[in-house]
Amino acid sequence: MARELMLSGCAAAAQAAKLAQVEVICSYPIRPYSAIMMELAKMVANGELDAEFIHGEGEHAQLSVVLGAAAAGARALTGSSGVGVTYAFETYSPIAGGRIPLQMMIADRALDPPGDFGSEHTDAMSTRDQGWLLGWAETPQEIFDNSLINYRVGEDHRVLLPQMVCQDGYFVSHIPGKVVIPDQSQVDEFLPPYELPHPLDPKRPVSHGPQIRPDQGTVMDMQRAQAMLDAPAVIAEVIDEYNRTFGRNYSPFVEEYMTDDAEIGLFIMGAHTMTARHAVRHLREQGVKIGLVKLRFVRPWPTQEVAQALSKFKAVGVVETSTSYGGAMRGGNLLHEVRASLYEVAQRPLTTSFMAGLGGEMVPLKDFYYMADILSKAVKDGKTKKTVYWVGFEAED
Repeated sequence: MARELMLSGCAAAAQAAKLAQVEVICSYPIRPYSAIMMELAKMVANGELDAEFIHGEGEHAQLSVVLGAAAAGARALTGSSGVGVTYAFETYSPIAGGRIPLQMMIADRALDPPGDFGSEHTDAMSTRDQGWLLGWAETPQEIFDNSLINYRVGEDHRVLLPQMVCQDGYFVSHIPGKVVIPDQSQVDEFLPPYELPHPLDPKRPVSHGPQIRPDQGTVMDMQRAQAMLDAPAVIAEVIDEYNRTFGRNYSPFVEEYMTDDAEIGLFIMGAHTMTARHAVRHLREQGVKIGLVKLRFVRPWPTQEVAQALSKFKAVGVVETSTSYGGAMRGGNLLHEVRASLYEVAQRPLTTSFMAGLGGEMVPLKDFYYMADILSKAVKDGKTKKTVYWVGFEAED
């Protein structure tokens, strides 16, 4: 029978790993993700979870350990935050290119300098082109569900890709929320045992990560790219089954809120979606025709779904909690993807970027009201005044 518990995002992630029956875990401490490993260490120590718990010498070692474990046929888990994510960067391409579907739990944290413990998406977003499934959760319940969904998708032989399952540090990782935990038997029915089609096995020798000729490299890159192209259909299929099995109501890629007759819209992902939804509801009560579109997966990027959801608006504000210094959009990462998605739409909405929540800064209701005011003025003027606004640090002209 399912249980309802009050859990932080980190505790919910640990519960998901337990029910997924992970077999090898490798940790290295860095806030705020460390709380996941603390929970898992207790589970292993008291016999709740039968897994090898290994302490790595650092994040590069962490990823190397779980790479070897997953390649040998074990369901493997690791995780990190902030500079720990970037320290392990060398390992991301070999893991994805080797088609090793391990999972990495990310509790987002700002990168240095300066030393900032606050939440920011830049750490995981910096890995977005390595071939990993990449998505964000809004709540502890969603991080629990996303972990199980990602294991199932990543391990599907049509995909075979590693997964970064992300939650905002502190805002989700450390704030408790209601989480429905299903029975082990339900999870076992949904998530079959880990089975790699090409495991390391002395009886069936294979090479992992060998040196190859230049003409062979393109073939492997094409295969990794094709896996990403194949992933959306598998994601939709798996989430539909997950919803039916566990009584959830997730959309695979984007979730819409009050968008039916909206003229302006916010495009957002992660923890600040909750506050944005409250702002939208309040503005609706004031007569503002505003809606919200929440993004669940950054990779694979859902081009058609984003275009369909956003094309109904006259103006869209893309809320960015990551940076892309010197990029074409002069702000964050998401606006690049949004404008590319809308390129072939005949009647494209006006789009602008709102940099908000960087370094763990709060994004209160008044900031979303500010964004809505700028978007409403853009609709009235027929143009946006700026490509990017640094919310809270500049005044509207």
